[in-house]
Amino acid sequence: MRSVEVQILGQSYAIKTDEDEAYIKSLAGYIDEKLKEIYSVAPNINQAKATVMAAFGIADELFKIRMEQENLDKMIEEKTRILSGLLE
Repeated sequence: MRSVEVQILGQSYAIKTDEDEAYIKSLAGYIDEKLKEIYSVAPNINQAKATVMAAFGIADELFKIRMEQENLDKMIEEKTRILSGLLE
């Protein structure tokens, strides 16, 4: 495990990880971008609330992508069943 230095809202964080450095920095960049979006519409929000709002936004994206993936998996299963039936 090694440490990767990232910047979020001008603050440095040392992230201990086995992941690729570029990947970790891209995650930090994404988090930084989400927080800046929140501060752009609510400049006086405190850091804790901004962080929670960013977390909710990111969780919302994740859950929507998961649901979309589940729907795609179901569609693929159904199409596979149909094609298998045609081949028999």
